[in-house]
This record gives sequence, structure tokens and C-alpha cells, in this order.
Amino acid sequence: MTQASRTTEGAEAGGEPPRRTAVGGLARNLAQRFAIGIALVVVVVVFGALKPDAFLTTSMLQGILGSQAVLVVLTCALLIPLTAGDYDLSVAGVLMLSQMMIGVLNAQMGLNIGLVVVLCLLAGALVGLLNGAFVLLFGVDPFIVTLGTGTVLGGVVLWIGNSTTISGISTGLTDAVIVYRFMGVPLAFWYGLILTALLWYFLEYTAAGRRLLFVGRGRAVSRLSGLRVTRIRWSALVASATIAALAGVLYAGTTGAADPVSGEAFLLPTFAAAFLGSTAILPGKFNSWGSFLAVYFLVTGTTGLTTLGAQSFVQDLFYGGALVVAVCASRYSRRKEVRESGSL
Repeated sequence: MTQASRTTEGAEAGGEPPRRTAVGGLARNLAQRFAIGIALVVVVVVFGALKPDAFLTTSMLQGILGSQAVLVVLTCALLIPLTAGDYDLSVAGVLMLSQMMIGVLNAQMGLNIGLVVVLCLLAGALVGLLNGAFVLLFGVDPFIVTLGTGTVLGGVVLWIGNSTTISGISTGLTDAVIVYRFMGVPLAFWYGLILTALLWYFLEYTAAGRRLLFVGRGRAVSRLSGLRVTRIRWSALVASATIAALAGVLYAGTTGAADPVSGEAFLLPTFAAAFLGSTAILPGKFNSWGSFLAVYFLVTGTTGLTTLGAQSFVQDLFYGGALVVAVCASRYSRRKEVRESGSL
């Protein structure tokens, strides 16, 4: 019996032809990969239809794109340890420390803004080194360590800033972040876009990025393969804190001041964007482009609800619900990927 006759008989017996099955599988795969992008378009269409004068405006678009660069950069920072299988709950604390250092050293003490930015990045790297020391040398769970570190950093910020908001940050920083524009959009957006592309390239096309992924998928197997798991995890925590410090620099440039408490609000949406992003583009993997879309989907949703007159607490409900759904969807995507790879 030929292959064609077997296919015909299978179709006549009620079975689905292989070509139709393949097309259906491809469609499902594409729908899953671009689900967040599709959802973003739907959200824009819905809120645009309900409030066209307030929502479908150039100023609203520019505001959404430019104002969320801090969240994009902070999410990129979180993706690195998550890829290695570790949590870092101190990223918001590092952001606040970096922002307050700019306020104290630049606005109050008059140090050059370029030097202060370098000091902020070094401080972030130091926090990452300390996180790695407690996690990898003392064997403490990273969730506990970074939760404690973030809390300590919150106290340090209140201490060095005397629990007050510091204004008067150098206009050189604010100009480079939100005043100067390209294609009508503040440069902050383009910084986030460039970092997203660089992180995508690093994770997908470099040996170091692939090693990071292998460690996150199986540490025991990675050790047997000769990978230096401890060094890789430690480097991930250092990179995460350093990029989080960069997010703090952008935050200071965006607000033009150093607020000792507002940075705490970034932690929940950062995790929501990271996990929601892992369900798209490359389902089952933490990836920068998926998180980039997730950031703007979440922000567009909350902005649209606010435009309709929703109360401020709706934002917390939206982010919290998105985080729960995203974690469940991420776990499902990973299990599906494991099942499919095991069936090959």
C-alpha cells in the first residue's frame, strides 16, 4: 500500500489529513507566540473606540512609550537571573538606591553627573556581588536573600535621603532621558528598545547566554557537562543588579528628582511583565521581546482603565491578576515544551 493510499484511507476513516494537522499546529503556534501582541492591538482598539479623544492621540502614544522605559530596563535586569533559575527581588531596591545616590551626590553635593552615574552602576554591581555571596557561598535561597537585600536597601535609601524627596538633578540627565526626542518619542524609549535587542541577542546567539539557559534548565546536568554553575549564577545576579542601577538612573532622569519610596511600585509589574513575556515570542522561555510586549500591554491596559475613570487600585488588581495568570501560563508552556521534546 502506498503512502498516498494510506493517507486517503485515513481521511476517509475520519482521521485528519497530515497537511491539515500541520497547518493547524502552525496556526496554534503562531497564535501562542504573538498572543500578547494581538491582545495589545485588541486593547488599543477597545479603549480607542470607547475614548477616542483621550486615548487615540499622539501625546498619549508618546507618553506611554517614553514613560515605561524604566520598567522595560528593570524587566531586562530581572530576566537574567530568572533565566538562570534564580529570583531577584532586590531589583526595585537597587533602582531606588541608584536614584537616591544621584539625588544626594549630584543635586546636593554637586558632583558631576557622569561620575555619579558610574558610581551608581558600581554600587549596583556591589549589591549583586553581595547577593551572590549569600546565595552561593552560604547556600541561602535567593528568594530570601534578595527579599532581605531589597528591604535593607529601602532602609538605606530612607537614611541617606533623610526620608525626603530631593529635586534639582542635573538637566544633562533629564535632557538625555526625556527632553531630547527621536521620531517624536523621548530617548528613554529607545534606550529600553536597544537594551531589549542586546539582551535578546545575548541570550539567543552567544555562548554565555546559552550556558545561562542550560544552568536554568538543569543545574546538575550543567555541572556534569563541565559548566561552572556557581560562577554563571553569580554573574547573573551581578548583571541583574547593575542593569537595575541603570534603571534607577533612567528613573531619576525621568522624574528629575529622587523619591525614597516610589520605586517600590516597580517590583510587581516587573515580575508580571517577565512571566507574561515568557508565554509569547519564545513560549516557555524568559525572553526580552516577549517581556517588551508584555510591559506595553500591561501599561496600555492600566492607562486605558484610568482614562475610563477607574480608581487607582485597579492598577494593582490588573498587575496582580496578570502576574498570577502569567505564572500559570508560563508553567504550562514549559511543561508542554518538555513533553514535546521528550516525544521527539
